[in-house]
Amino acid sequence: MKIILLTLSLIATRSSFAQQKPYYYTIPDTPTTYTATTVAARLVDGLGFRYFWATEGLTEKDLKYKPSAEARTTLETLEHIKGLTTILMNAVSKKSTISGAAPEKLSFEQLREQTLKNIQTASELLKKPDAKLEDFDMIFERTNNKTEFPFWNLINGPISDALWHVGQVVSFRRGSGNPLPKGVNVLTGTKTGGGNGE
Repeated sequence: MKIILLTLSLIATRSSFAQQKPYYYTIPDTPTTYTATTVAARLVDGLGFRYFWATEGLTEKDLKYKPSAEARTTLETLEHIKGLTTILMNAVSKKSTISGAAPEKLSFEQLREQTLKNIQTASELLKKPDAKLEDFDMIFERTNNKTEFPFWNLINGPISDALWHVGQVVSFRRGSGNPLPKGVNVLTGTKTGGGNGE
C-alpha cells in the first residue's frame, strides 16, 4: 500500500511540475468562437509565443550582437519591442501612451518579463466577452498634443512591427552562434525535445 501511495504521490508531483511551465511556453488554447477580438487576441498570442522562444536562453554575447555598425544590438531591439507592446497594452486598456518619456532602464530579465506580461495582458483584455475593437484606439499624448488612431493602425503598426523585430532577434541570435532552441513549432505553437539548432 505504501508503494502505491508513494508512486501516486510521485506522479502527482511530476504532473504538477509539468503544469508550471511559463505562460507562453506553448501558445494558449484557441478561443471557442471566432470574433474580431478573439482573432486579434490570437495574433497577439502568436507574438507572445514567438517572443518567448526568440528570447529564451539569450546570453550576454547575444544581447550585445548586432549584424552591422548601423544596426541595433539585440538588447536595443528588445527594448524597442517592449515599447511596442506597451503601446498595445495601453490601447486595449483604454489608456494613452505618453510620448517623450525617458525609457526605464531594465535588466534583460526584467525587460523580458515585462514584455511578456504586456502581451499576455493585452490578449486577456481582447478575449473579454464585452471587448470591442472600436473601443481600443491607440492614443499618443505629448505636451499640448494628442493623436488618436483606430485599432486598424495598431495591427499594421505596433503589432506587426513587434513581430518583424522578433524575427530580427531570431536572426541575430543565429548570427551570434545561439540559434533558436530546437523543437519550437510556430505553426502548432508548441515546443518539443531539447537542445539548440534549427
